[in-house]
Formats: sequence, C-alpha cells, structure tokens
Amino acid sequence: MIERYTLPEMGRVWSDAHKYELWCQVETLVVEAHAEAGTIPPEVVEPVRKAPPPTPEAVHEIEAVTQHDVIAFLSAWADNTEPREAARYVHFGMTSSDLLDTALALQLVEATDILLAKADTLVATLRDHALAHKATLRVGRTHGIHGEPDVWGHRVADFAFAMARSRDRLRRAREAVGVMAISGAVGTYSNIDPAVELHVARKLGLQSADVSTQVVMRDGISEWVSALAIMATVCEAVALEVRHGQRTEVRELWEPFGKGQKGSSAMPHKKNPIISERLAGMARIVRAQIVPVLEGIPLWHERDISHSSTERIALPDASIALDYMLNLTNRLMSGLVVDEARMTANLESTGGLIYTSTVLLELVEAGMSRDDEAYPLVQKAAMETWETGVPFRETLRKHAAEAGLTLDEARLDEVCRPERFVERLAPVFDRLAALA
Repeated sequence: MIERYTLPEMGRVWSDAHKYELWCQVETLVVEAHAEAGTIPPEVVEPVRKAPPPTPEAVHEIEAVTQHDVIAFLSAWADNTEPREAARYVHFGMTSSDLLDTALALQLVEATDILLAKADTLVATLRDHALAHKATLRVGRTHGIHGEPDVWGHRVADFAFAMARSRDRLRRAREAVGVMAISGAVGTYSNIDPAVELHVARKLGLQSADVSTQVVMRDGISEWVSALAIMATVCEAVALEVRHGQRTEVRELWEPFGKGQKGSSAMPHKKNPIISERLAGMARIVRAQIVPVLEGIPLWHERDISHSSTERIALPDASIALDYMLNLTNRLMSGLVVDEARMTANLESTGGLIYTSTVLLELVEAGMSRDDEAYPLVQKAAMETWETGVPFRETLRKHAAEAGLTLDEARLDEVCRPERFVERLAPVFDRLAALA
C-alpha cells in the first residue's frame, strides 16, 4: 500500500523490520523447545535469544543472491549471533513455511486487533450519532424517490448495527487466522517433534493447525479477507448515504469542511464530498483482494508458491486500506453536519405525496377494495400532484368527490403527520442504546 493511505501502527505490522523481529521470535521459541527436549545443546539458546534481528538491508542484500528470503534471513541473523556456531541449530527440523505461516498468523492477529479497536470506536460514533437524531424527521427514499417519513437516526442506526456485526464477524475471523504449524517439509513432523509445535503455539497464543501440509490451508485467511471486505463495504454504505445527502438537490448532509479547504481548482464555490468518495474507492481495493486470496486455497499437492506473491500484496493492502477507512469513516461521522431545516423542507416538498400509503390503508379500512378502488383513486390523485404541483390532499379530495366518496378530513389530519410514521421505532433505539 502506498504511504498516502498507510497509518503508522498498521504500517509497522507489515514492515520488513517487524516481520524479521517475529521471525526471530518464532525461531527462538523453536530452539528453546528443542533444548528442553534435549534435541540440541541447551547452551545455544541464550546466544540465539540475544542475537538482534537482521536489518532489512542485510537480508535484501543476501536475498539478491540466494533468491530465497528465509535463507537470506537465516544467514543475516547468523551473522548477528555470538558465537556464530550457535546459529547452526536455528531452523532445526523446520521448513520455510513453518516460519512464514507462524509469523504471518502473528501479523494477522496484530492487524486484526488494531482493526477491532477502531471498529469499536466507529460503532460508538454511529450509535451516538443515531441516538442524537432519533427525532430528526426526514424523508425515507426508495430507488432514490421520496417514500415515507423517517428519522435520520433510524438510517444511521442501520449502519451502527451493520458495523457491529462486521466487528463481530472479524472477531471470529481472528480465530480462523490465529493458526500456526511447525510440522516440517510436507507436514508429517518427519524431522521435528509435534511437541515443538505445541510449545511455540502456547508461547505465542496461537492455535496449532489440526492438520497441515507444508502450509496451513488458506481457508482461514480467505475468511479473514472476506470479513475485512464486508467491513469496508459497510463503511462505503455510510459514505454513499452522505454523498447522496450532500448533492445540491438534496443538501441535507455536509461532510466536515475545514478552514482553508478547497473543493475545486476551477470552481471556488465547490464543497465536494471527497471523504465519502475516497471511502468508496478504498472499499474497491479491499474487495479486490478476495478472489486472489481465495485462489490460494487450491495448491499443488502439499504446496506450491503461487499463493505467496498474492498474499504479500493482498493481506497488507486489505488491512492497511481498511485501517485507513475506519479512521476516515469515524472522522466523517464525528464531524457530519446535519441540516435539519433542509430535511424538513425536502420532507414537505412533494405536497403530501409521502402520505399516499397511509391514505390507501385508510380507504381500505373504510370499506373500499384495495386493488380495484382505493389504489387507482390514490394513484390518480398522486399523479396529478406530480404533474401539476397541486397539493395531494386537494387532488385526493377532487378524485374522491368524482368517485362519490366523502373523505374524513379529521381522520386524514390525524394520520397524515410525519411523526405518526416513526412512533414505533422506540424499540429500535432502545436496542441501539444497548449496543456496545
């Protein structure tokens, strides 16, 4: 991922320097386990433990010759070991993937914990924003067209619960990727005792794979990337609502717009929804990683390397992008400007057409056939309102009179109130208030 979208904490997780630190940690634990079992001399443990991780530059210099990153790492680390003779027991009985998959599990868990903490923050931000607007009336839209009265808090509550579900899904995916294996060249423990794997897993807080070949099956990693993609897409859903709300024709919502900020090099009046648009673009990046990672599940026999290059790009990019998105979505919702007056104006802009559904039901309850009488009557009145701008109650009264029907005006006054449409939302907001 490019530096522009990489935040420091997540960037460190995927840095080469941190990766080599984890590799040293894994290899040291294997040496400890061998020493405890009497497989290797116990006096080599301390020199290995004290050897500083090699620098990325040192590893890359050797890798340019070996064309093998693990061998390059082991050689560079051996150069840092005093006495160097102790390094002969590093990687004893292991294959490269034992190291790679175990350290990768640690990176995935670390990345997940960063994401979960930010998801917690975003859930709280969405929850609090929704509760603050549980009485802010607006028009609910379907297909982009005015439907019925709603409240803004109801719309945001949907996002809050969706983000909470995404967070919980990621928690489950954390378990799926917190899996390691140290089982040798084809996973048969031919040159390493299974007790070594158990020792390392316990020390690192990981689970041993139920079975492994040379690698851990990639279904868990695929589940994890899918969970990231869903969470990113929920962020995009929030952004899409804001983008629509900031359109000139709507003007109900405004992204934070700082002093000195510019919207266009050519048009000084512009206040563009750049945060929301950026979120939409970043979500595409996260979703794009799903298929390449899924294709790492089928490998040739006990392993090929086709998944490796994919994961070196997809896993950092997906998690770094989502990390950035969670920060940005929280900033968006924390600073969102809600124009309640404009919401009211839009609610009233169609001359009462937002009440057609309740009028339809009132006519049915008064004894009219729904399909043959009530619906055609209400639709004719509504279409005339669309075409002429005459308020719906007036066109309704006209068409009702033509049909020989006298309307109960007092009853229509009662049911054609926007507040009536949201009276039953209290349990939703009670559930939302309890969301953590």
